[in-house]
Amino acid sequence: MASRKISVKKYVVRLSREEREQLATLLRKGKSPARRLLKARILLKADVSEDRAGWSDSRIRWALDTSVSMVCRVRQQLVEEGLEAVLSRKQRATPAVARIFDGEKEAKLIALACSKPPKGRARWTLRLLENKVVELAIVERASDSTIGRVLKKTFSSPTVGSAGLSRRRPTARS
Repeated sequence: MASRKISVKKYVVRLSREEREQLATLLRKGKSPARRLLKARILLKADVSEDRAGWSDSRIRWALDTSVSMVCRVRQQLVEEGLEAVLSRKQRATPAVARIFDGEKEAKLIALACSKPPKGRARWTLRLLENKVVELAIVERASDSTIGRVLKKTFSSPTVGSAGLSRRRPTARS
């Protein structure tokens, strides 16, 4: 006869009546992101409060077609941080891609764009600015589209009118 392993859970899910109702309402509406609904289902299945037995992690994994590590993380987060932390997405501490132009570098770029263009040129182009900011060691590298996005935020950019974005065209009368 095979003996069953009795595992002692480090993170036991005990939901109050209000929390269970909140999760049930969330599932009934079905208008939340899939990840939030999955976490709500995991918590309801793992609940051991009152007369509920609470499912094992492997049973929850098979029933909800997820991983055991996901079930463990949800249990742990509920115990350590609370229900709202489980249901809401955690914001990134740092952006996915670091900004190339911070405030100081952006100011230098704007000053460069407002200065006189190179000799033999009527105005600055995005490509000229791209090469010049690297040459002046303002930034290590930048693309013309990045330069354009930075300058688009300013109203006094000489490249806006020179790039053909002006609606008014000179006529023979003016």
